Amino acid sequence: MQFLDVSDRQVTQWERRTSAPLLGAAALFLVVYAWPILQPDLPSAARRGCSIASWAIWFLFALDLVVRVILSERRWAFLRRNWLDVVTLAAPMLRPLRALRIVMALNVLSRRGQAFARGRDVSYVLVAVAVVGLVAALAVLDAERLAPGANITSIGDALWWVATTITTVGYGDQFPVTYAGRLVGLGLMVTGIALLGVITAALASWFVEKVAEAAQSAEQRTESEVLDLASEVAALRQELRQLLRERDRQD
Repeated sequence: MQFLDVSDRQVTQWERRTSAPLLGAAALFLVVYAWPILQPDLPSAARRGCSIASWAIWFLFALDLVVRVILSERRWAFLRRNWLDVVTLAAPMLRPLRALRIVMALNVLSRRGQAFARGRDVSYVLVAVAVVGLVAALAVLDAERLAPGANITSIGDALWWVATTITTVGYGDQFPVTYAGRLVGLGLMVTGIALLGVITAALASWFVEKVAEAAQSAEQRTESEVLDLASEVAALRQELRQLLRERDRQD
């Protein structure tokens, strides 16, 4: 059992050391992924450089996962616990889903082993959803732009579609017509539901905490008032005893 703990500590130490480089790689990937999509007439040399950088970053994430698997003694349990990393490694096989590789970097924050405050948790979720939404907009535009009958043909259309989908509004004026685009939409729907759940849970927890704090404060005030009243009663009793003793002496 102690050996397993040592192995877990090795994985945690590795994740802490690689958090910053992986986040930087994720940011770079977003740039090299978005550039050819936002600029379709990009020169072939620049497009080729973006492709090479994208694959290099994918290899970096794959190498990170392999190292963590090797350092972990309970490897099957580790793979089950980090199934999202395994799935996103298969993203290059599906061209419109290449951007899912950046989802791996969003897990880096949770690998640091720090206990986040509730406010930070909500902020982290909001930032993660914003990044996923931007990547989804790029992915759906990449999949839909040249498809027959497509109505998502610009980044503005893609961002509007993402906003209506992730908030579960769904106006229906913009929608994907390709299977890849619909798969991106499915992921956005799940993300939107998760976002609403996290925000609702955070608000409910905040209200419960405020009510508990108010109740505790009222209880403390009541206890303090009772103690003060008891002290005053004790002082009055002491004064009454003194008065009774003085009267007895006079009598």
